[in-house]
Amino acid sequence: MNNDPATRLRRGWTTGACATAATKAALQILWGGEKPATVGITLPKGEQPVFAVHASSSALGWAQVAIEKDAGDDPDVTHGAIIAARVEASAGGVVFRAGDGVGHVTKPGLPIAVGEPAINPVPRQMMQAVVAEMADAYGQSADVTITISVEGGTALALKTWNPRLGIEGGLSILGTTGVVRPFSCAAWIASIHRGIDVARATGTTHVAGCTGATSEKVVQELYGLADHAMLDMGDFVGGLLKYLQKNPVARITIGGGIGKMTKLAQGARDLHSKRSQVDFMALGQMAQAAGLPDVSDANTALEALERAGPELARLVAQQSCDQVCEMLSGTDVAVDTVVIDRAGTIMGRAGS
Repeated sequence: MNNDPATRLRRGWTTGACATAATKAALQILWGGEKPATVGITLPKGEQPVFAVHASSSALGWAQVAIEKDAGDDPDVTHGAIIAARVEASAGGVVFRAGDGVGHVTKPGLPIAVGEPAINPVPRQMMQAVVAEMADAYGQSADVTITISVEGGTALALKTWNPRLGIEGGLSILGTTGVVRPFSCAAWIASIHRGIDVARATGTTHVAGCTGATSEKVVQELYGLADHAMLDMGDFVGGLLKYLQKNPVARITIGGGIGKMTKLAQGARDLHSKRSQVDFMALGQMAQAAGLPDVSDANTALEALERAGPELARLVAQQSCDQVCEMLSGTDVAVDTVVIDRAGTIMGRAGS
């Protein structure tokens, strides 16, 4: 891990974290008559960033706050984007709407239903938690409509995968941790190497590499692994396994969602969406060969899983395991793979 303050890359905040901060500040205006210059929120892992309020406005029955997104040193397309939340009293709990620059879901296979604003589950949960917190603080009913907008979001979305995924009209509000990690391949892979070095030095015999926070939590709990056994793999499965091939431990578990694990099963070594894609024709052929429905026309791997059922996840887990074993050929490293869905449910497992 790079600990030199002069060269360490600066983290940033997701669109979901910015939308949550904007929502909280807008509620402070609507319910408390305040006009905060800054607003702090608590992220899913307990971090408590403070955001500067970029702009605010209000009238009878509504308030709006805008936050400028800071993506740190990551070359994020939404760095500097102005993300606004407008809140107004309504009925029936928390209702989300897409304002200008935020898209709507038009195809199945995403974690949000067709027709819904493209505001992902964790950002929704974060905003719902803020509404509950503020309602309790101000003695208000937690019945609020939240409209999220992004200045220039429609144009920015054309630089993302949203059009291909069937998200039309703007950006998605994303984030599972609230944190944007600076994207430096060399720095990230170096930190993976150091993780393996620590595991070997401490006599750890079972390590795991996962594609994200949800799969990491599932795999760690599944095997009761210590924190230092969890290698911060992300998309860099190739970098992890290449180093492990020369510096082996007794056992490695690779875990992830159906999309990234499908790419691994199909031979990808870098699982980032900009550098590898699911081959849906190949996935459909694999499914049909196993007597499952043809999923070659699926929009996402998640949709393919929903259509074909858990057996598809088991097949992906097995092919992923085979790929990992191939990369670790010549070693005695035992391999197993875990495929999960977005809720953290284990859908498929395989072992060498």
